[in-house]
Amino acid sequence: MATLKDVISDEAHLGCGAIHVITGPMFSGKSTSLLRRIKSEISLGRSVAMVKSSKDTRYAKDSVVTHDGIGFPCWALPDLMSFPERFGQDAYDKLDVIGIDEAQFFGDLYEFCCKVADVDGKIVIVAGLDGDYLRRSFGAVLDIIPIADSVTKLTARCEACGQKAFFTLRKTCDTRTELIGGADVYMPVCRKHYVNNQIVIKASEQVLDSDKTRAESCVETDAVMV
Repeated sequence: MATLKDVISDEAHLGCGAIHVITGPMFSGKSTSLLRRIKSEISLGRSVAMVKSSKDTRYAKDSVVTHDGIGFPCWALPDLMSFPERFGQDAYDKLDVIGIDEAQFFGDLYEFCCKVADVDGKIVIVAGLDGDYLRRSFGAVLDIIPIADSVTKLTARCEACGQKAFFTLRKTCDTRTELIGGADVYMPVCRKHYVNNQIVIKASEQVLDSDKTRAESCVETDAVMV
């Protein structure tokens, strides 16, 4: 039977956590900023753990790796709510800080952050894309902004003009929302060059559609003649 002392001890950390969000387009240094924050927490003597989506295997399966090649060991998981059990409940209880990279791939991001910060009293540092290549909300990163203690919006450098880049432009014709890749698939761009490139892409699609329609028409004509 729980005593009053046990109840007070269990509730002492309620609401004592924090949620910090780092977001921005690709190549804006989100993972670098996350690792910097995590290393700062370690220097303060806090116990930390890093988690990333198991979908991201670009540089390493069990490490968060920046585009510059800087790495940090992590747990690669398909979801977040299973982390305490996988990590070990006793070890989890001793954690002070949890870092999450590629947060846009976790469907249970909001639920996990609420539990970790509000109930378990831990600090959560989240890094992820705020938008996809079509500038639409990507995953649940924007959902946790209302419950965040701080939000840092990073920018990259536009590959077309060198100005600040706020958006991610996809170089391929693949239309899947989740298409994991690096500089071979994506590039950071400013508003002007994002819009201009979308015009070019749409014009190219119209030409391709027109050529396809013309080719199909020619095939049907040949079939009639035969």
